[in-house]
Amino acid sequence: MSAKLKKDKREPVRIQLKKNDQVKVIAGRDRGKTGRVLDVDSTTGRIFVEHINMIKRHTKKNPAKQIAGGIAEKEGPIAVSNVMILCGKCGPARIGHNVSEAPGGKTRRTRICRKCGQTLDKK
Repeated sequence: MSAKLKKDKREPVRIQLKKNDQVKVIAGRDRGKTGRVLDVDSTTGRIFVEHINMIKRHTKKNPAKQIAGGIAEKEGPIAVSNVMILCGKCGPARIGHNVSEAPGGKTRRTRICRKCGQTLDKK
């Protein structure tokens, strides 16, 4: 069986982080750095964080597509297990959930900090 087929059969990972969350890297070569989540890929269980895991790509000049060419630096993916969300009050923390009843019989799940109980959702 080829590697591509094995990749496609993987179950998607449930990632509790969202785009624009502030996270701190807890493992890897960028340990201790903080950044904002740019993209979340639940199929591979990896995220892209601003200015973390920077990789270099050599690009060829293409005037038709306005590509200058040269060595471009961009963010590479990092495993979601190597980051922790930053709580505004107490720093890096785990994510908990608070289920509340909204008017009209709807239930609402909000992400909360496990240390201090502060809500992590912006709304």
